[in-house]
Parts: sequence; C-alpha cells; structure tokens
Amino acid sequence: MTFSFRAYVAQSFATCKPIGTAPMTSSMVQSRSHKKSGPSQRQLKVGEVIRRTLSEILARDEIHDPELNRISITVSEVTTSPDLQIATVYIMPLGGKLYEESIAALARNKGQIRSIVGRKAGLKFAPDLRFRIDETFDRIDSTRALFEREEVRRDLGPDPEVEDAADTGSQSD
Repeated sequence: MTFSFRAYVAQSFATCKPIGTAPMTSSMVQSRSHKKSGPSQRQLKVGEVIRRTLSEILARDEIHDPELNRISITVSEVTTSPDLQIATVYIMPLGGKLYEESIAALARNKGQIRSIVGRKAGLKFAPDLRFRIDETFDRIDSTRALFEREEVRRDLGPDPEVEDAADTGSQSD
C-alpha cells in the first residue's frame, strides 16, 4: 500500500466540515434567541433618564402651554422599546383627576417635549413619546380589596404572624 499525499488531502477535506457549520447545542440556540424575560439594562437606563428629565421639565414649567402648566403631573415610569425608538410614559395627575386633560395636553405638546428631552438627556435620538395613565395604584387598591374579602381570607388560612404573636404572648404568661 503506497501513501499518496493527494489522496490523503482529498480524504481530509471530504471529512472536514467548513468553519461555522458546527452543530448548535440547545444552550447556543437559547442564547441566540431574541425572546428575553424583560427589558435590557440599556432600556432600563434610558427609561430612567427620560423619566427624570421629563419630571424636571414638567416641574419647571418649561413647556409653553398654560393648560399643561396648571396640572401637576407625576411621571411614575418610562418603558422603552428594544430599539429605543418608542418610549411609553406612565403618568398620574396629582389628586388622581384630570386624566383625559393631562394626556391631551401632553400629546398636544409632544414635539416640544421630545425635543427638550432629547437635548437635556443627551440622547443621540429622542424616542417617540407615548403617554398613558399609570393604573398601578388602581390595581393595588383592587388587590387589597380582594384580600379583604371574607372568602379569600378563609382560603388563605390564618396569618402566620398573628399566630406567632399569639403563641409568644401565651408562653410569656
């Protein structure tokens, strides 16, 4: 049997896989997927910068709209899209009233607000702002009311803190 370099090279190339065609493992597939459990650090950071900047703008009445300036608005949260092109601003008018008026006034001045936010926040691109009423407090109240219902309290069972206090109180006597 004679050794042929040409046959050896041909056989080597026939059995080798080109670079980049290694089989993908399940962990590689998961890390490359675009489904994430929550916002990225960049989204959170940009959202917080926009929230602070927008709060300052509204507090200092930098928008030249008397109707908007007469309403005291709290900016509770800002969420951004993954590409940072859209920012959803969750607001709550002070006193919990004037929801529609607040959203309408902010929407009417959206261009001016976007320009000021982009300039003051130091963002390369100012995202499109979308204003929504923050309903978190309403959900908290309804959840609290749900837990106060008798049938829910019965299903949850006795409160362990109350039992612990009762047990320690009876032992000290």
